[in-house]
Amino acid sequence: MKRTVRAAATVAAGAGAVLLAGGAGAAAAEGPGRGPVHVLVNGAFENRPGELVDIEVRGVRPGAAVTAHSPAFRGPVRLAPYGGRTPEAGQGHHARPAVAASARPGAYPLTVRVGGRTVAEDLVRVRAPRPPLFQVAAGGGALRPGERVGLWYDDLYPGERGTSFTVRSPVFPAPVRLFHDPRGSHWNNPRMFGASVTLPPNAKDGTYKLTLTGPGGRALREARLVVRAARPGDGDYVGRARGPAFFSVPGTPERARTDGQRVGAGGTVNVLWRDASPDPGEDGRLTATSPAFETPVPLRRDDSKAGDGDDPRYFGPARIRRALGPGAYPVTVVSHHGRVRKTGRLLVTGASTGTAPGDAAGRPGGDVRAAASAADGRGGRAAAAGGSGASGVPVAALAGAGGGVAGAAALGAVLVRRRRTRAIG
Repeated sequence: MKRTVRAAATVAAGAGAVLLAGGAGAAAAEGPGRGPVHVLVNGAFENRPGELVDIEVRGVRPGAAVTAHSPAFRGPVRLAPYGGRTPEAGQGHHARPAVAASARPGAYPLTVRVGGRTVAEDLVRVRAPRPPLFQVAAGGGALRPGERVGLWYDDLYPGERGTSFTVRSPVFPAPVRLFHDPRGSHWNNPRMFGASVTLPPNAKDGTYKLTLTGPGGRALREARLVVRAARPGDGDYVGRARGPAFFSVPGTPERARTDGQRVGAGGTVNVLWRDASPDPGEDGRLTATSPAFETPVPLRRDDSKAGDGDDPRYFGPARIRRALGPGAYPVTVVSHHGRVRKTGRLLVTGASTGTAPGDAAGRPGGDVRAAASAADGRGGRAAAAGGSGASGVPVAALAGAGGGVAGAAALGAVLVRRRRTRAIG
């Protein structure tokens, strides 16, 4: 019994590639004791000769011999069984054959066979080859110093050979080697080579020539790259920076505050920086400095989903020096090639005890109370022995450097006040 399966279309993770899952209305037949058989043909919307086509078949028992046949291929294709990778993936058979170099543009039938019996059908579409293409991903305009640039060379064309390709330019710090990534977004094109490089932060404005060389250093292609630093009036010249702000560890950027954040000496606090128009080369260069930090703190771009909908934000953990005295310490972040400089204040308390930030005793200002009680051993003993009297009025102890006359006078005043309260009672 045969039935038609209407398959969905999905988008490939490559540049302009579209995946078709049974896009021609794949036919399905009953598998040997496994129910209906489904075939998914995933590749470019129209495959060029030499490109790979992903074929997945489900519904056939794991031990069966599954083959795919099409005039678009050089011969029958044996599909390998898979299963157990994830519970959602299930089991099936899979292969990635290449379109024959001699295939002409058009639609070619695809049949899936099990033991000589056709169990599913689909189509493979082929388009004409195109000459080799060298691309520079510059976003359609000038690049800023410090920005990353993508380089791509597609030489999927009859007669092209070799795998050693390099791009050279006066603006690059060194030659850039291109390579093919079979697990990347261009998995279906075995002749796609790419790389990315960061422009030097001090690159001068100008138009630079990029030369692509092949095996043996032979020049193959050339391209142009425009570099221009931000100028007054550009959105990224000074940006719209906010910060530095601080939040505890552990904690979230949403709870960051620009003032009043406390952290104990020897503790850790996160430094946060936001900029609605960051400098294109800012990633990897932002740093927070402070005399309170053990070392300068690199601020990394937050690419998590938690940052979606917010201005680009950067943060990193700062370790506070252990021998640091209590006080307010400046924290400075410099961005946009020195054009923006902002300083915040971080309150450092006594040594960190693992409690909430800014509370050495578990309460705001705990370090002050702890220092006061430790300043004079006699004061501490008096407080421990005094407690509260029969009337419930607490007894206070004045802790001084050595007690002295002032301490004795204060203690006598407290005792007199206690006797008066008891008499009134």
